[in-house]
Amino acid sequence: MEANSRSLPKNAYKVLKPGESYIPVVPPTVTPREISPYSVGWGLFFAVLFSAAAAYLGLKIGQVFEAAIPIAIIAVGISTALKRKNALSENVIIQSIGASSGVVVAGAIFTIPALYILDLPANFWHVFLASMFGGFLGILYLIPFRRYFVKDMHGHLPFPEATATTEVLVAGESGGNQAKTLLVASLVGGLYDFMVTTFGMWKEVFSSKVIPGLDMLASTFRIEFRMNILAAVTGLGYIIGLKYAAIIAAGSFLSWFLLIPLIAYIGDALTVPIGTGVTRLISDMDAQSIYFTYVRHIGIGGIAMAGIIGIIKSSGIIFGAFKLAAAEIFGKKEHSINSSATRTDKDIPMGTVVSLIVVVLLGLFVFFWLDLTGNLVQAITGLLIVAIVAFLFTTVAARAIAIVGSNPVSGMTLMTLIISSFILVQVGLTGPSGMVSALIIGGVVCTALSMAGGFVTDLKIGYWLGNTPMQQERWKFLGTILAAASVGGVIILLNATYGFTGPGALPAPQANAMAAVIQPLMSDQPAPWVLYIAGALFALTLESIKVPPLAFALGMYLPLELNTPVLAGGIIAHFVSTRSKDDALNNARRERGTLIASGLIAGGAIMGVLSAGLKFFGINYSDFGWTWAEGTGAEFLAMGMFGIIAAYLYWDSMRAKKPD
Repeated sequence: MEANSRSLPKNAYKVLKPGESYIPVVPPTVTPREISPYSVGWGLFFAVLFSAAAAYLGLKIGQVFEAAIPIAIIAVGISTALKRKNALSENVIIQSIGASSGVVVAGAIFTIPALYILDLPANFWHVFLASMFGGFLGILYLIPFRRYFVKDMHGHLPFPEATATTEVLVAGESGGNQAKTLLVASLVGGLYDFMVTTFGMWKEVFSSKVIPGLDMLASTFRIEFRMNILAAVTGLGYIIGLKYAAIIAAGSFLSWFLLIPLIAYIGDALTVPIGTGVTRLISDMDAQSIYFTYVRHIGIGGIAMAGIIGIIKSSGIIFGAFKLAAAEIFGKKEHSINSSATRTDKDIPMGTVVSLIVVVLLGLFVFFWLDLTGNLVQAITGLLIVAIVAFLFTTVAARAIAIVGSNPVSGMTLMTLIISSFILVQVGLTGPSGMVSALIIGGVVCTALSMAGGFVTDLKIGYWLGNTPMQQERWKFLGTILAAASVGGVIILLNATYGFTGPGALPAPQANAMAAVIQPLMSDQPAPWVLYIAGALFALTLESIKVPPLAFALGMYLPLELNTPVLAGGIIAHFVSTRSKDDALNNARRERGTLIASGLIAGGAIMGVLSAGLKFFGINYSDFGWTWAEGTGAEFLAMGMFGIIAAYLYWDSMRAKKPD
């Protein structure tokens, strides 16, 4: 039986005073119902469902939405509808297992589609094993550091996503109104996006080229404004907020409104192609061609440097985490991770953790040796890269999530690819086999870092609410297995329906960035180092003026049409949360908007997966011969419909009432 209290203690978000302790909602002296067929079953269901949705959205727009909040809201709604008593601890388990989806998806889609982009051998087992082993490493590497991030740093780190999810779970115990709001928004967002992707009722991307006068700017100066009008992207911008949405958009504006026109101006006078593998003159390129051929590489250099800056700034944390791990493994009994008998402070025993790490690394070795390299030295080299790099970056990923709620995993993965490519070439692994090996290694590391960042959020939620860490850790493995299998199937389905290259292909921006980096390194071709260095120097400049370089660099290499609706969503969030002079009312409106935006994201992404499945079976507007969506009228209608969905997000958010 759980405690009757259903509100967070007053010191939940504060630094504890000397001698003060934090008592969670469900205190350590109470043994709650956590693991049951109900909680595990729903958790696994959401792990599969949201893996499919997150994979589609991530490959479409380059951003993987975090499933924790939507899953928490739905779990609360289900338990309320079923009148299930004392379901708080079960809902934490549902959220923890289900949230495996987003983190595993991020690790897979940032790297694995590059195999298809580069026309390299790829199959389900590559995706599944890389995702599963990477997820396992992320869980196991984080466990020794749970106390440091979750307990010792209580009140020092904000944990924005964990805070939002915790508030949802606690509030949900008194009713399911939030779930109803999310459901309505999911239906609106899902139907809106489904009408575009399946029936082509209006165009998905608006371009300024359809406006008389502005078409001349696009053709002559390569200045073009583009906007994706899907509801899911706008909802994502709302959750990101105006600050980071503006920084991301600023990077995009620099690329599209300054660098592209500048390169076009200089290139119009050139009579020979410039760049490795480039066969077209710049004067023959439109804005998009210049962006993908030249400008995006500057963004890649910025991302790589942003990752290096992050490691340097976090070097003290990495060293401290290493000392903590050594103390847990080799220290005295009083320093053991399970020295406390308190239920809410028990983890999987360190001996078991070490044994499982060894088993996972052995599994990776066999995978690398038998399936990738066929060479003992090369397999061992790949294994060492994964083991060391993933360990070093795990605490960086966890701290990033704890501070800003976003994980710079793409930048760290790019660094991993560069490092692994250089090392693998030294041991004789080059060409196509080298690219496959480096991308799989990058996929394992990327998934490990993504999992570490996501899992520290789950553990913090459990700490606030009073769940048993050991139970969260044990069942996270099962959620990871199902998420890895799901994302493998979805990537194969999306490649068969849309593809990752050619007309109509999914953008897969991170995977394209990985492919652009690794191909020259592994094919004896000169990489565009000048562009990478320019981006790296620009990132250093941004850091010196206190502008987050990773967010800005991401904006530089993500297509403009994906960042403009993100900015629109961030602007809506700003207006919603600042219109009143009453802070309590502003907070209520912002929180309601977060529910609505989460619904738009979840509904749009899920219907996107359904649309891909229908297209696979030939049920799509393009298969019906419907061409309206490709015309000028459809673009103007698209902006009108975008205005409607943005107005809905703003209007419904403003309906929130001031709490009593």
